[in-house]
Amino acid sequence: MSSNGQGAPGATKGGGHRGPLRRLLLPAPLPPPVNPALLKHSEERAKDVQNRAADKITSFAGSMTFVYLHILWFGLWIGLGVERYPFGLLTMIVSLEAIFLSTFVMISQNRADAKRQVIADEQWKTVQTEDTQNEELLDLSKQILQLTKEVRAYAAAVQDGDGHNRRPPAGTTPRAPA
Repeated sequence: MSSNGQGAPGATKGGGHRGPLRRLLLPAPLPPPVNPALLKHSEERAKDVQNRAADKITSFAGSMTFVYLHILWFGLWIGLGVERYPFGLLTMIVSLEAIFLSTFVMISQNRADAKRQVIADEQWKTVQTEDTQNEELLDLSKQILQLTKEVRAYAAAVQDGDGHNRRPPAGTTPRAPA
C-alpha cells in the first residue's frame, strides 16, 4: 500500500496484482470514499454483518462476472440438456433469483439514499457555517463603512475653506458637517 492509504492501480489487498483473468472474473473493488462524512458512514455500515453481506451481494450481482456466469450457466443448462424445452425448472430458478435480486436492488437504493442524506446533512452544516460567517462579514463591513464615514467627516472638518488642511486644537474631536 502507498502512503496515502490506496494501493497501486490493479493491486489487491494482499499487495499482488490482479491478473487479466482475475480482473475479468472478479468485480473491481470500489475506491474508499474521500468525503469524511461518507467515510464515517461506510465504517459504521461495515460494523453490521447484514450490511456487509448485502454490500458484497449487490457488488457481485452488479458486475460483469455475474453476467458471464449466467451466460455460462444458461449455455451449459441448455447445451447439456439438463431438462427439456420449455425449461420449467430453469425458469423457476431464474424467477426466484430475480425476486432476490430485486430485493438487493432496493437495498442498494436504500444504501445510496443513506449516502445522499449524509452528504446533504454535511452540505447543510456547511451552508449554516457559511451563513454565520457571512453575517459576521456583513457586520465588519458595516463597521468599516461607519469608520470610513467618520474619517471622511473628520478630514472635511479639519480642512479650511481654501482647501488647506489645518490642525484642530489638541484634545478636540471635530464633528461631521450637518
